[in-house]
Amino acid sequence: MAGFCEIDRTARPAAIRIPRDFNAAHDLIQRNLAAGRADKTAIRDDNGTHTYGELAVRTNRAGNALRALGMGMEQRVLMIMLDSVDFAAVFLGAIKAGGVAVPVNTLLTTADYAYMLRDSRARIAVVSAALWDKIAPALADQPFLEHVVVAGGEIPETEGLDGLLAAASDVLNPAPTTCDDVAFWLYTSGSTGQPKAAVHLQSHIVQTAELYAVGVLGIEETDTVFSAAKLFFAYGLGNALTFPLHVGATAVLMAERPTPDSILSRLHAERPSIFYGVPTLYAALLARDDLPAGEAIGLRRCVSAGEALPAELGRRWSTRVGVDILDGIGSTEMLHIFVSVSPGDVKYGTTGKPVPGYEARIVDDAGAEVAQGEVGDLLVSGPSGAIQYWNNREKSAATFEGRWTRTGDKYSRDEEGYYVYAGRSDDMLKVGGIYVSPFEVEGALIGHPAVLEVAVVGRKDENGLVKPKAVVVPQAGTVGDDALAEALKEHVKATLAPYKYPRWVEFAEALPKTATGKIQRFKLRDDA
Repeated sequence: MAGFCEIDRTARPAAIRIPRDFNAAHDLIQRNLAAGRADKTAIRDDNGTHTYGELAVRTNRAGNALRALGMGMEQRVLMIMLDSVDFAAVFLGAIKAGGVAVPVNTLLTTADYAYMLRDSRARIAVVSAALWDKIAPALADQPFLEHVVVAGGEIPETEGLDGLLAAASDVLNPAPTTCDDVAFWLYTSGSTGQPKAAVHLQSHIVQTAELYAVGVLGIEETDTVFSAAKLFFAYGLGNALTFPLHVGATAVLMAERPTPDSILSRLHAERPSIFYGVPTLYAALLARDDLPAGEAIGLRRCVSAGEALPAELGRRWSTRVGVDILDGIGSTEMLHIFVSVSPGDVKYGTTGKPVPGYEARIVDDAGAEVAQGEVGDLLVSGPSGAIQYWNNREKSAATFEGRWTRTGDKYSRDEEGYYVYAGRSDDMLKVGGIYVSPFEVEGALIGHPAVLEVAVVGRKDENGLVKPKAVVVPQAGTVGDDALAEALKEHVKATLAPYKYPRWVEFAEALPKTATGKIQRFKLRDDA
């Protein structure tokens, strides 16, 4: 029988003992029932309220239904599902029954889904009915796929999740998994090639939940949490599922895309005490007249990740909303945030310090640690690191170096030990032989009152030399013209070293972004 983890929170970081026989889903669900939370609300989604007791039953039924369809130990279940209690039940049910849950981005192309089905060799796919038209063509000619289950609606000639759950037993003993068994995969972005599946273990969920969510964020049983990032992302999976379940809190789930309208609607209606967003969303919310003060809706924590938070954006949010934004950096490979600012220790313009329980290094091309203030590659080590990319030895070897994971980010460390983001490794610009961080230039530009959003990329001048180019989305009611372009150049010269100013300023109605809200700078380069 799978045991429960034991946690000593008097230690810093918390001492976490995970038994050899361990099942992450059983630990998350059963510890809440043992604590008497069966009647407490675990999830509020678009269809209603679901208690911990109801989630436990739904999880058991999902695990039994997947077993009935032929899912065995270590076999993958591909999940193309919108955020709802069904996502939680299938994800946890697959893990509790010994399978491997593989949730994937719901905003991808048909070709992406066809690739992931083949790459994962999943025998079962669970698909939200609302996504069927895009996914259906990907189901043809799949050599491993045996069953397609539809959630949240009915599609002719398919198996419905509701019917399978109704027919399944609500009793499910956890599979005889160990703490080192694989529990789930998360596919990384495919912006630089085919998506790669980061392989995570049963032990990883409790590590991120305890070290970051409890240890840094301070999540509590009384919290209601709401995440703009979806459950299929590592960031959203922790925010809105594993973190709240770890402490017995309540999660608000929303199936629709996170627009300013949909986010503001949930903030007013659900009154979450913890909100997780991304920088571009915070900027869009600040542009609204109906953004509530945190005190008015009971908001006590705001978190940002996905890309670095511009200092001016953080300061404006704190002033207007009355709640600091806790910026952090995480990754699919590490499962969640591993460097973060902390409540009461917010230094805008930095990403804070390593989360207790994690280590970070900033190194040069030879692997030697750089001096204070110098820019280098960020490496991280911690107990939630993926063990590999599935079926991809070359990229695994390039990313996972013993106990260290290469993040692909450039960082420096200031005189107080705070980590300062410089950009993605492939986004850095070399101007006049000196590295320039696009993010630093963006931070200066976002401080101008006429700028809503901005992205900085490299462009070659008439001599073939790379210089910064800024693509700016002006604030509503502001005209992007030559006069504003010159004013923005002068603003940067007055804020940063003069050689960092953008030689070109272009204006756009919107910036290209990923589903997580990250700006796709590569699409703005002249060679894109």
